[in-house]
Amino acid sequence: MESRNPAFRGRSFQKRADGAAYGAPGHYGAPGMEQGYGAPGQGGSGYSVQAPPAAPPVTRPMTIDDVVVRGFMTLATLVVTGALAWMLVPVELATPVLVVSLIAMIGVWAFITFGRKANAPVVLAFAALYGVAVGIISHAYNDLYHGVVFQAVIGTALAFGATLAAYALRIVRVTPKFVKFVIAAGAALIGLMIVNLLVYAFGGDGGIGIRDPENPLAYVFSVAAILVGCFFLLLDFDSVEEGVRAGAPEKFAWYCAFGLVLSLVWIYLEILRLLSYFYASRD
Repeated sequence: MESRNPAFRGRSFQKRADGAAYGAPGHYGAPGMEQGYGAPGQGGSGYSVQAPPAAPPVTRPMTIDDVVVRGFMTLATLVVTGALAWMLVPVELATPVLVVSLIAMIGVWAFITFGRKANAPVVLAFAALYGVAVGIISHAYNDLYHGVVFQAVIGTALAFGATLAAYALRIVRVTPKFVKFVIAAGAALIGLMIVNLLVYAFGGDGGIGIRDPENPLAYVFSVAAILVGCFFLLLDFDSVEEGVRAGAPEKFAWYCAFGLVLSLVWIYLEILRLLSYFYASRD
């Protein structure tokens, strides 16, 4: 089984078509299923070769509970470090701490994504660094628009619940075409963000308008970004379901937790930004 979520690209897990593992009773390679030349029914002396007992599995298969527990641990780590950053980082140090945490977070993200190594220390370290960045950003928004962070958290929870319901009820089905669409849409959004940042950095007032509260395009862009974040959640749910069905090893649950937190924080930040537009328009 090849995972459809790009965060898990290159991770595949195989399972026998009949659901039995290699070495199970009744399959070639199981104890008593190998016979040498001359075994009864083959001619010769009747001497038979007993196969060695099957080795015990290295790790047990992943379950939904594994993903839930690890996802909660990852999200809780992010929330705790975010709250600490909110309370302890002074305003004059907010920008340098934010930059350092973002650089370190990107490094850990690249290690997990391209190094294909996810375990408790690495994923929780990523969540801790990401939490520092999210905490500083959230504090800055809440100073400008009091109460906007709480509203964004509620909006994220509602988006998560609605997306999970849509997946569970099969209102939206994760097909290969859908996966390609979501990946292309995510790449397009990130590309536009980079272009907007470059235009803004080189003197363009308001960039290309996708982050300008006075430009209607900013509202459209944020809504599209929230939808794409929900689509990535659908890919995460599909990866979890397929991983459990295919008998993926227990450690794959950390990849699932990593992907879920990435999608949730994407949705949260975009809802936070969209709500800030409405606050700004009232001032």
